[in-house]
Formats: sequence, structure tokens, C-alpha cells
Amino acid sequence: MAIKRKMLFLYTELAAYTTACMAHFVAKYPDAEIHLVRWPVNQEAPFQFEFADRIHVYERKNYTRETLTKLVSEINPNAILCSGWIDKDYVRICRQWKEKVPVVLAMDNKWLGTWKQQIARVVSRFSILRGYNYAWVPGEAQKKYARRLGFSEEAIKTGFYAADAYFFGKQFEAHQTEKQNAFPHRFIFAARYYDFKGVHELWEAFIRLKKETPNDWELWCLGTGDIVPIDHPQIKHFGFVQPNDLPEILKQTGVFILPSRIEPWAVAVHEYAAAGFPMLLSHAVGAKSAFLQENKNGFSFPPNDVDALLTAMRSIISLSDEKLVRMGEISHEAGMRITPDTWADTLYEFLTSKK
Repeated sequence: MAIKRKMLFLYTELAAYTTACMAHFVAKYPDAEIHLVRWPVNQEAPFQFEFADRIHVYERKNYTRETLTKLVSEINPNAILCSGWIDKDYVRICRQWKEKVPVVLAMDNKWLGTWKQQIARVVSRFSILRGYNYAWVPGEAQKKYARRLGFSEEAIKTGFYAADAYFFGKQFEAHQTEKQNAFPHRFIFAARYYDFKGVHELWEAFIRLKKETPNDWELWCLGTGDIVPIDHPQIKHFGFVQPNDLPEILKQTGVFILPSRIEPWAVAVHEYAAAGFPMLLSHAVGAKSAFLQENKNGFSFPPNDVDALLTAMRSIISLSDEKLVRMGEISHEAGMRITPDTWADTLYEFLTSKK
């Protein structure tokens, strides 16, 4: 089928779940192709990307403002998606094309009511709205911010961050019987080793959990960052793990935990929900609203509160394996509501919409 529609992505930091969704999009819509301008790979999350056919990749570092503008003209896209407004050359291109094609702002900022957000709300029609016709956000908290920036209800779509739910859902199916027979007593943390991820609180709470009462639980940590991994016999560190290497780890772990102090969304929550993991999430985690049902598939707690985190961990280890298995099933059901398929359909709606 001849290519009729070209989708241009002006992207900053790319992740494997985004490329999985892009691959699903071009597979589902053979009349479309993607042109992707991307920033360099973040060395703290060094994904090894493989791009599907009809996804054309351009390295942002190779383009000046002038040559990037020329590239976009040569591509002549039918729609543009821009991730945020941090790259001023991206913003400039969006303003140039807004009256020609649909231009979509992808943003994950939650509405917090800070003074910076209040200023952005006031000046948006002179700045942000000049460059975009639509907004695509992860969830309701981000939708609230988009509304305050001046986007109409009809111009906002949710579900922008979509995990590769099919990959993680297969892990649920593959390991479910084994976990029913012997549920793994292991917490798993998958995030960068930064203060704002709550790493120190996590380690402190877990060590206290091990000291206060005999239990066989372990903590496995996946990620890298500027914090030196703590040395403890029941805490294991794996560094950054490529998606293809995850299945064996998912098989051996039981409960996902993310104690972030700041977290606009966290796609990892979606991934581990689809994989059938009970959840322990701080109130700061944006994805909590979509994937955590309190007391049904996990527990939440205030961020930066070791005592509250410890209480949540106690709640988990006090449950029977049968109960933990059921909680994982509820997580899986929630995780499969947003998929690369729903993502692809929304993107195609933008691609075929009027500006």
C-alpha cells in the first residue's frame, strides 16, 4: 500500500515502550509512516533500540535550527507530535506548522498549582497554545493541567504513555501457574537511583522490616544513577536491564514497589501491572490513579515517609500467597486496559484529524 500519511515525532528522550508502540502503529496502519527526530540515548537508561520498517530516524544532534527546519519541509508531514516544550527549535517548528497540519503536544506534567504552573496558565495563549492544536497526556492529573493551559476538552487525549503491555502481559501468562504454586517473596524496584525516586527510604524501610521480625522476603533493585548501591545480604542490585532480559527477573519476583517523592507518571507501574504484580506506590506516582486500587491490588503511602512505607511493606508480607496472587490478577486486568493498540488508534486519530 502506498504511503499516504506521514507522522513526524519531535522527540527528546526515547524509551523502549515508545518504540514498541510506534512499531505497532506502522504494523496496524500500512498507509502511514513515522519520521522520528530524537535526542541522544540517555546513558542512565541505555536502551538498545530496534526500529520497525517505515520508522525513519534522525539524530537531533546532527541538525541546527536551519537544517532541522529544512528537514521538516522535506518530510512534509501530515501531523506533528512534539514531546514537551524544552527544545526551543522543536517549539519553533510547531508554531510554523500549526496552521498547516495537526500539531500535538505530548506532556506528562501533573497539575500541582505551583507558581510556575500558574504563570504558564496565564501566558499559555501567548506561548504554548501558539504551537499546538492538541494535547496528548498520560492520565487525568495531566489532563487537568492541559485544561488549565487552555486546551479544550475535545482537544485532549489520554493514554500517551503506554507500556508494551503485550510483552508484559505474556510474562503474566507464562509465570502465573508457577507463582500460584510458590509466590516469590521478593519486592522489585525498577527506577533510576536518584534521591527523588525514594531509594534511600526504600532501603531503610526494607532493612527495618528485616530486623523487626523474621521473614524470607528480599528486595531486588533494577536501575542506575548517582546513588551508590547499598550493601545488604537481602538486597540485590542488577543495574540497567534491557527489556529482553527481564522475563527471568519477572519470574522470580513478586511485588512491585516505587516510593518516588516526585513522579509525573512512571510507565514501569503500567509494565508491572500488566505483568501481574501487586503494587506498593507512593502518593506522588502519577500512574497510581490508573493502576492501583487501594487494598485490592496493593497499597499506597505518603512520599518521603519511611514509617508509612514500612507499614505498607508489613501489610504485603502479612498476606497469604493466595491473596497476593489474586492482587496480581487485578493488576494485570488494569494493565491491559491501555495497550500499544489503543496508543496506535489515538495516534491515527491525530494523524487524520483536522488542524
